[in-house]
Amino acid sequence: MGRLDGDLFTGIVEEIGKVTAVRDTADGRRLKLAAKKVLEAVKQGDSIAVSGICLTVVAFAADWFEVEASFQTLRTTKLDAAKVGATVNLERALRLSDRLGGHLVSGHVDGLATVVAIQNEGFSKLVTFELDGKSAPYFVEKGSVAIDGVSLTIARLDQANGAGLMRFTVALIPHTMSETTIGDLAVGDQVNMETDLIAKYVARLVAPTIGGNVNKAGLSLNFLSEHGYT
Repeated sequence: MGRLDGDLFTGIVEEIGKVTAVRDTADGRRLKLAAKKVLEAVKQGDSIAVSGICLTVVAFAADWFEVEASFQTLRTTKLDAAKVGATVNLERALRLSDRLGGHLVSGHVDGLATVVAIQNEGFSKLVTFELDGKSAPYFVEKGSVAIDGVSLTIARLDQANGAGLMRFTVALIPHTMSETTIGDLAVGDQVNMETDLIAKYVARLVAPTIGGNVNKAGLSLNFLSEHGYT
């Protein structure tokens, strides 16, 4: 069966690619990436998630492909800092016949998160990220988040603090660290972050009416999140 026209991904990385060329253009930036697996049966115009960013293949050969990033994409993702030699997580768009091993990922990055702590715990690593607290309603412990295109489970959640920031922690297993770029993260690194797609739709549906429906002034998704109802 064909791939979805709406371009969805699973957050299960297929391979690690490498940036081999970066060229600024009048419309944004063109990048050339070395890859192999994601190029199987590829066609011009297909979508590939590059570290969580849905981008369109504009040229390709057996072991490379090129994509173009708009100024908007450069402003809102870490692609603006991409340099030759950088490694990226790659995933082709989901097909209707595919298993959904991770969670639904749109490839539309919500913003950047910063690594603030890394702790070894047995064979795993606990990595804590900090980001704008406005995203808090879309997070729930044991829920899903995509980091640089990798589907991860939220192990711990800290609500927005006085500075308007929030933190969440994920646990990385050896397989994830060896098969993606996530294992190379260091404190201070920025990552592309996409919150759970379903959570965003639910929040959009209930936010305008939730306060009125329960007849309690001041009730909102942020209020509920801050008081543990996540």
